[in-house]
Amino acid sequence: MPASKKNSELSELFIAFEELEDPRSSINRLHPLMSVVSIAVLAVLCGADGPTSIRGWAVARQQFLERFLEPPNGLPSRDVFRRVLCGLQPAAFQRCFNAWIEVMGAAIAAQSTTEDSESEKRHLAIDGKTLKGSRNNSKALGPLHLVSVWMSAKGITLAQVPTDAKSNEITAIPQVLELIDVRGAVITIDAMGAQVGIVKAITERGGDVVVCLKGNQGNLHKAVSEFVEKQLDNDFEGLVHETLHESSNKKRHGRQESRTYIQFEIPEDFPLEEKWVGLKSFGVVVRETSSADKHTVERSFYISSLPVGIAQFSKSIRSHWGIENTCHWSLDVTWREDSLRTMERRMAENLAWIRRFSLSLLKQIPDKHSVAMRRRMCGWSEEYLTQVLIKSGT
Repeated sequence: MPASKKNSELSELFIAFEELEDPRSSINRLHPLMSVVSIAVLAVLCGADGPTSIRGWAVARQQFLERFLEPPNGLPSRDVFRRVLCGLQPAAFQRCFNAWIEVMGAAIAAQSTTEDSESEKRHLAIDGKTLKGSRNNSKALGPLHLVSVWMSAKGITLAQVPTDAKSNEITAIPQVLELIDVRGAVITIDAMGAQVGIVKAITERGGDVVVCLKGNQGNLHKAVSEFVEKQLDNDFEGLVHETLHESSNKKRHGRQESRTYIQFEIPEDFPLEEKWVGLKSFGVVVRETSSADKHTVERSFYISSLPVGIAQFSKSIRSHWGIENTCHWSLDVTWREDSLRTMERRMAENLAWIRRFSLSLLKQIPDKHSVAMRRRMCGWSEEYLTQVLIKSGT
């Protein structure tokens, strides 16, 4: 590939950063903001985790960077990276992500019709994650907690809102919903999202919800669980319902596991309060685990605005687990997010955005390597890094 063509394709990826508002003073501003942010993203993609290591990576890869960024005054110093990461408005990264998704094309923004049908809607999972290393005892600040939206099929974080504690997820979820288009999507949330206002906000905007139900909605949880227990004995006779059973033929860690999904239409005589607008069905997942000396049965209950359709219901629940198993697990294991000691709040949030951006970039690569190996290969091979950027930017 000719160098000029390659450089043009690479530059497409970073167009999204052109609209960022520079937080620095205009006096003696030597390094364009787009270059500073682009280098930070590339460095984190290749293994860096803060201003010092970002600067170190940039020095080691200066010739590579000059091929397409052409910094007018050499490479930014560590202090420049630090000032930018401490000064940038985190909400600006949200807009950059939206611009990047547009560059990626309509297939990323809203699953193409070849992938979706009326019964197979795109799935968005909402969940929170705590950055344990961001605790700042000197300022009496606990660890930063982030509530984010994960597009399961594409492996992309669409939005992120910070809170100071996990208990504040109830107020953060409506905020993060305002940042995304929920029309035609199924939104899954854990029990913290089982709130009347949250369900109403999603359904009124044209989305559907599948929400886990636990003790925070004590009366509803008790009514649903007692109703299900009675119906399990007569196999939901007389109710519109569907059932799906999944079992593994192989033992995992010495255990045999199976899951049974049951979704049923809310009966007319069920004592559901009128304030729960939009709900159409309840569901239960029965998980059975057997080992050499133990057998356990667990039941999880769900409320949903979806009509009865077990394929969509079960897929939504399985996809929700992906935000933990794919996104959060990768951030903790591959990016070591939990162990990073970034106590400055705005820098912590901006670096969290960059980590999620780099994860999203790596998730778009169709090779057979794991995400961890892709990140290592970006650090080892400029050719591989170039291919990642080209494929993610077009």
